[in-house]
Amino acid sequence: MRKLILAAALCCPLAAMAAAVIEVDSNHMTRLPAHGSVLQLDRVAIAERGTLLIPAGVSELHIGELYLGHDAQIAVAPSTERLLLDIGTGDIAAGAQINAPGAPGTAQRAALPGRTLVIRMKSVTTEPWVLDARGGRGAAGYAGLDGADGKPGGCAWGQASGGYDGQDGSDGHPGASGGQIRLEVPSDFPVEHLQARLDGGAGGLAGTAGNAGSGGASKGCWIYSTSAGLDGRSGVPGRPGEAGQAGRLDIVRF
Repeated sequence: MRKLILAAALCCPLAAMAAAVIEVDSNHMTRLPAHGSVLQLDRVAIAERGTLLIPAGVSELHIGELYLGHDAQIAVAPSTERLLLDIGTGDIAAGAQINAPGAPGTAQRAALPGRTLVIRMKSVTTEPWVLDARGGRGAAGYAGLDGADGKPGGCAWGQASGGYDGQDGSDGHPGASGGQIRLEVPSDFPVEHLQARLDGGAGGLAGTAGNAGSGGASKGCWIYSTSAGLDGRSGVPGRPGEAGQAGRLDIVRF
């Protein structure tokens, strides 16, 4: 059972949450309250395979003590806004992750890039851990519509009409770029323990071509029949979308 202990005071909509402790049990998930853009937490402890979700509206998260268990993660919601993650002391176990990938594109919205992050760690020990800020996948192209079938002709008069051409498929949409990450750490911080995933998102799939419409058929009359209409042409499939650009990791030591 997850535990969420918030001895907090909200002074105004953009005020920091003070004197707060958050504990997430193994295999459980907790979402931070979205009551302000700047949050101050005294202690965050996420047990093995637990997850803490950070809403998109949070722009600064200050954590006094952070403990990430094995395969635990901090999951950051996609957004085009920068997030500052300021950590005082703590320990990051093997397999732990900070995930801030972009969102896949849809028919109404372009794919979002990996989150822009500034991660500041003052005194944190780590085992191998992962920072994932890959770009979102582009939306697939539209499928072309099938061509309509032609109309049949009469038995003694009238010409059967040809089938209509299928529509072309549209191109897939481009993938979004990987995140822009600035990691601020002490001079003795073991950067080699970090595995950064900053690939751009894959391009969207090509739209499929529409099928050709069939020509109008003859009536099959006993004595005389008009010729069948010609079939239409199939459409042309679209092209796959381009992959997004890779993100960037800047390491600043102090």
